[in-house]
Amino acid sequence: MTRLVAREPEASSTSLRIRRPDDFHLHLRQHDMLRAVLPATGRHFARALVMPNTDPPVADADALARYRSEIVSANEWPFEPLMTIKLTAGTGDKTVRLAGEAGAVAAKLYPRGVTTNSADGVDEVDDLYPAFAAMVDVGMVLCVHGESPDAFCLDREEAFLSAVLPRITSEFPTLRVVVEHASTAAAVRWVRDHRDRTGTSTVAATITVHHLLLTLDDVIGDLLSPHHFCKPVAKRPEDRAALVEAATSGDPAFFLGTDSAPHAREAKECASGCAGVFTAPVALPVLAQVFESAGALDRLERFTSVAGAHFYGLPLNEGVVTLRRERWRVPAEYHGVVPFLADRYLDWRVSEDGE
Repeated sequence: MTRLVAREPEASSTSLRIRRPDDFHLHLRQHDMLRAVLPATGRHFARALVMPNTDPPVADADALARYRSEIVSANEWPFEPLMTIKLTAGTGDKTVRLAGEAGAVAAKLYPRGVTTNSADGVDEVDDLYPAFAAMVDVGMVLCVHGESPDAFCLDREEAFLSAVLPRITSEFPTLRVVVEHASTAAAVRWVRDHRDRTGTSTVAATITVHHLLLTLDDVIGDLLSPHHFCKPVAKRPEDRAALVEAATSGDPAFFLGTDSAPHAREAKECASGCAGVFTAPVALPVLAQVFESAGALDRLERFTSVAGAHFYGLPLNEGVVTLRRERWRVPAEYHGVVPFLADRYLDWRVSEDGE
């Protein structure tokens, strides 16, 4: 795991105020789990793009309305869920238009079997061309889990970027597309090359907290670390370095999507553990340390609170959150879910006094 290097405290870096952030990739699950994990995001984030791969999935306007109602009823904070629908082989233009009218800001493409609850995912993207055309018409964003499941696990992202995504972007050049949870240097290059080649800014990528710290060594290099196992899997040190550079560069094509994905401890620590890292409780403190280590604290707000909102065409959030230099220990567990960096010490903490 990359070492979080804390610089010597300075008068200007003992606290940091940033515009209230957005999380453009979040899993909240349902029912008891939703109520348990929502506070970790709701306390500090103004908005989050909520993923639709629930069971059953959020695949149409009616399911979207039910899921949003469940989230709102559990919400006690000034937090807005940004809703998505899940694309399946049967998703047509009417489904997209009705979902847009119901408030969906994005639709999520999962290749079949690529991650949690994706058995009903898509085999042939050509089947979705009518849906993509409708998304252009209504202004919805296409979010892609950019992996080809038949490729070797370390090559799945690059395979998708070379074989699948160019077909979508060439056929629908005005469709806004987000490469979710980019995990490779190849993804960073692809997004930038697409912008340079086309002269447009219709493609962006979210970067998670855990991919800024982890490599595959942190998952299987020594003892097996199930709470570091995610999809896409953490890659090589050079991939992590490329992601850190992209996140801290100020490039508006890259913004925060935590992909915080809670699973009960017993679903992670078992023979066939689920993929997902629960980063919501530590997202902002970890990011502060990553950006500080890169000498880029002044760019943190752009990554968390500005670039994503601009890409999605949303107004910037009102209000601020304050991060203070305060050493604290991450709890071992939150309501049966083990968080990222459990029992470890962090040097930044979100102030709970609001501002």
